[in-house]
Amino acid sequence: MTTRAWWLVVLNFVLPGSAQVLAGNRRLGRFGLRATLILITIAIIAGAIYLLWPTVVLTVFTNTIGLWAAAVVLAFYALTWLVLTVNTLGLINLVKAAPGARPLIAAFSAALMVVVCGTAGYGAFVATSASGFLSSVFVAGPSEPPVDGRYNILLLGGDAGADRDGLRPDSLSVVSIDATTGQATTISLPRNLEDVPFSAGSSLGALYPEGYGSIDGCDVSACMLNSIFTEAELKRPEYYPNATAEGSSPGIQATLEAAQGITGLTIQYFVLIDMQGFSDLIDALGGVDIDVQNRVPVHTDESFSEVLFWFEPGMQHMDGYHALWFARSRHGTSDYDRMQRQTQMQEALLAQASPANVLTKFQGVAAAGTRVVKTDVPQGMLGYFVNLAAKTKELPVQSVPLIPENGVDPEDPDYAAIQAMIAAALAPAPRATPAP
Repeated sequence: MTTRAWWLVVLNFVLPGSAQVLAGNRRLGRFGLRATLILITIAIIAGAIYLLWPTVVLTVFTNTIGLWAAAVVLAFYALTWLVLTVNTLGLINLVKAAPGARPLIAAFSAALMVVVCGTAGYGAFVATSASGFLSSVFVAGPSEPPVDGRYNILLLGGDAGADRDGLRPDSLSVVSIDATTGQATTISLPRNLEDVPFSAGSSLGALYPEGYGSIDGCDVSACMLNSIFTEAELKRPEYYPNATAEGSSPGIQATLEAAQGITGLTIQYFVLIDMQGFSDLIDALGGVDIDVQNRVPVHTDESFSEVLFWFEPGMQHMDGYHALWFARSRHGTSDYDRMQRQTQMQEALLAQASPANVLTKFQGVAAAGTRVVKTDVPQGMLGYFVNLAAKTKELPVQSVPLIPENGVDPEDPDYAAIQAMIAAALAPAPRATPAP
């Protein structure tokens, strides 16, 4: 009877329903077997499709309907396996097993029940949470095709504070991604660029045809790149009447048009990250490892005046608070140093935010994400971008910083030269000529 008990417990785990077919209610067993075999078949088919067309599977599981369907299926199997396991415990008849084996069999059965049913139940919880998270962050809208084989995304680090009127982008960059290979290039835009041009057809560009503030000044205190957001948002929202309805805002749209004018690229989407909530996301992921190149101060407050302590050169594991200071610190450093550190932080997050890490800490990541991120990337494009991001992680991220060392003078920038520099960096590598 002891051997029989162990066999039934193992069979119930390996092939749920088989224990009932062999030694119990065969009708229940056949139901459990059919359900198990259907799940195995679905998993095999999904795995085969993922190997051949990964974007299809990823699109299904980043879609609200697909996630809810997955949640229902997982909840069904959690309940089914719970019923089968409890029924198996009745079939093994513990009182007839050897006395020393009884607690072992009972504990092993309970552990298997917790692992199997708990995993399915947690999967259902993650699926429903993911559906709510994705619906709250990503918009429903048409997909944009790649332009010249690339997707270009404006990345804004928002810096709202009590000492300033509204939000002003503290960091600006354009991430250009090869739509085939996933190769990413980060173009860091100095926030103090002047005489910024706008792309053709820009609403705010019609007001500043010679560049932002280049003739008679602008309508805010400083006529620089990061002031465009504030002017459009607070002074001229009527220039962008449809921005909010389209999941954006006047400030974001004006800044996007300026980024297009600077780079000469067509920018399909934007991502706005609230720097004040950025630390929550880092904490949710368990921190981030950064190779500090030079001493960087951590300040006592946001006046950036008094130094609390310094990050010393070398590998540092940072929580959200310290990662935010590392990216924003100003004391004894220039804006260009900050741009480099912010790019380094982005690359470190991309490298360390693995699917396993995100999944195991999903609840915290999702809670932080809804407070941190605003974007107009449509939910229907998530599967494609997740697949593309997997390729991006395997390649080194290229960088095009628009800094004085690269010949860029923020007070008198040559935008034609800037666009030529960017075009050269994004040009496909020449193919090797085959040997004769």
